[in-house]
Amino acid sequence: MTLSLGLFMPNCSNMPSISTHNVAPEQWHYSNNEKIALYAESVGFDYLFPVSRWRGFGGETNFLGESLETVTWAASLLSATRRIKIFSTVHVPLYHPFVVAKIGATLAHISEDRWGLNVVSGWSRREFEMMGIHLDEHKERYQKTAAFIKILKDLWSGNFPVNHSSKWYQISDGESRPVPLKPPEIANAGTSEDAQIMTTQLCDWAFISVRSIEEAPLLVSAIRERARSESREVKIAVFPFLLWRRTRKAAERELGRILASTDRVAAHNWINDLMSGSGSFDDFSLNMLASSGGAIHIMGTAEDVTDGLTKLYEAGVDAVMLTFQDYLRDLKRFQREIAPRLISRGVV
Repeated sequence: MTLSLGLFMPNCSNMPSISTHNVAPEQWHYSNNEKIALYAESVGFDYLFPVSRWRGFGGETNFLGESLETVTWAASLLSATRRIKIFSTVHVPLYHPFVVAKIGATLAHISEDRWGLNVVSGWSRREFEMMGIHLDEHKERYQKTAAFIKILKDLWSGNFPVNHSSKWYQISDGESRPVPLKPPEIANAGTSEDAQIMTTQLCDWAFISVRSIEEAPLLVSAIRERARSESREVKIAVFPFLLWRRTRKAAERELGRILASTDRVAAHNWINDLMSGSGSFDDFSLNMLASSGGAIHIMGTAEDVTDGLTKLYEAGVDAVMLTFQDYLRDLKRFQREIAPRLISRGVV
């Protein structure tokens, strides 16, 4: 198997850096997302993943403050494209599984099964408290997400009636029609212990964050071993931030400019929310989060970036959801300068 290529899409403002330097200010607009999606599909990319946010993080940038809702976003992009697979990101505290079952079946029928679901348990208390929604403690959030996914899978299976009783849901003689032609793939973004347990038991994809390429093999191996203990297989995706120039020093200077223009207010709000609610970024530095939103840095020359992606592939990663400073510009550069190198190595 080769490495699948995807994009962690810029459907929110100021992605991916919490900085005022060299931001493409309008790339979050839907028309630009569609251009990016169509180009990615035309050059053979396999996946599009969105970010789901309901509130920005303040400061000068109000990082991620403008955002496109990911179910309607996916519906439109699925209609505009023909081959690429597109995920929606859904926060469990905001949706009942019956609603998502109906949404998923509809999008599966629209797209001939090109839609997938990224399930998020919710972590930003500032975000949900503005809606009057209380977030459970970390372990309980994942227990609720597990119940959510079990109900969803039962509804998509067509084996009715569906019955379920738990602390979070009471389902009696449930059914949801139509069902998808085949069950949509389900991803979970999280690397905490609770996230890994739930993902390896119930999900198809683990969408993980690691601080460095060197850490990837250990985490990938741990997730695969957990899945094997459940007699399951789980695919693994990471989201690298690619920054390359003609020389390594030039790439390092560009990173320095990003960090020199960090929006400190938004960055501290972002990291404080992550540390208190996520559990997946506890060891990440402020600079890493500010420069790339928590994505792995793969930097240097085009050859350096090729080496980094090759190492992720060799570590057992199934897909990379790439992030860029200017998505359309850098995606075209990627196709000219990096994709041919990956092809020549047999990575993609």
